[in-house]
Amino acid sequence: MRNISTQVLTVICFCMLLFVGCRNNTNFTIKGVVSGAEGQMMYLDNVGISDVITLDSIKLNAKGQFKFIKKRPQFPDFYRLRLNNQLINFSIDSTETVSVVADAGTFATTYTIDGSKNCKAIKAITLAQLDANQAINRLRKDYEDKIITDTTYRAKLIAAADAYKTIARKYIYSAPMSAAAYFALFQQIDGLLIFDLYDRTDLKAYGAVATSFDHLYPQSPRSLHLKNLTLQAMKVIRSQRSVDLSNIKHNEVGFLDIELPDVKGNYVKLSTIAPGKTVLVNFTAYQTEWSPSLNLALGDLYTKYHNNGLEIYQISLDSDLNFWRNAASNLPWYCVIDPQSVYSQVAALYNIRQLPTAFIIDKKGNLIKRLDDLRNLETSVKSSL
Repeated sequence: MRNISTQVLTVICFCMLLFVGCRNNTNFTIKGVVSGAEGQMMYLDNVGISDVITLDSIKLNAKGQFKFIKKRPQFPDFYRLRLNNQLINFSIDSTETVSVVADAGTFATTYTIDGSKNCKAIKAITLAQLDANQAINRLRKDYEDKIITDTTYRAKLIAAADAYKTIARKYIYSAPMSAAAYFALFQQIDGLLIFDLYDRTDLKAYGAVATSFDHLYPQSPRSLHLKNLTLQAMKVIRSQRSVDLSNIKHNEVGFLDIELPDVKGNYVKLSTIAPGKTVLVNFTAYQTEWSPSLNLALGDLYTKYHNNGLEIYQISLDSDLNFWRNAASNLPWYCVIDPQSVYSQVAALYNIRQLPTAFIIDKKGNLIKRLDDLRNLETSVKSSL
């Protein structure tokens, strides 16, 4: 009996160890050392599709050591360490332990990161994006100082973006299913995506990653988002033959959804007003000199065609919330605002390069037209109705 009891106890202990081990394996760890940062606060953020959430923080001591242990995400996700507005981006897709060694003065550029191949790739991509951003800032200054001509300025802007794309494509096409490939697609300069969704060559990169993510992580919000985004761009430029997206179901997607607060603080989803309507989606800024005349034109359109099924979903990128609220409070259509203003991720995902810009969604929920020039706005709306 004593031997049997001992065996039973051994089995129970073993099971308990397995349980504890499995429970611990639901977490990931990010740890390391930051020199020269005594007394400073470092934050751990989760970088979502359209928002950033601070998960934890720590005050660094003289040794600069830190350690964050968090629950592993269900699907590959992105995080960042933040110190004095300097950022180290990394991804997590398992219960891995990622180690970082950095200096407070050059936190975002000279760090080393170990424990994840994806994280090393993300560092290389980030540095390439920083190089492009610095090059473009120098070009802009030279252009404003009239050191270079318009033609030279445009050519060098394209060259700076292409230099980033050359590096990014290596990670995208060598491992399109990786978090690094997804990260490379969504790098920005001045709030705009470097990879242009409406460029046929760049769209191939989106298609490669979208297809891989849809195959590996079909229920992931990032997969669904990327699928929506890619198919939206395909419909706009009619380039289905240029991109192999045979694994993506085309009938599930019409446009990239948007959910932002209105003047009362209630969140309004584009997808809730679009079914059965022709929707004019307008990105704007109320503090510009052209905004009053634009809103007058939209008012005429709304009066003429609202009874025929026209809705307007107007997205403000104003930085002054009170100004926008006062200006929008009496408008009859849906008015929402993105608090991120010029850094709007929604605007970046729609590849907004100038204001105002508009899109038309037909009654079947298909994004059918992009309007960078709004002079023929009524003609475009009328034909869509």
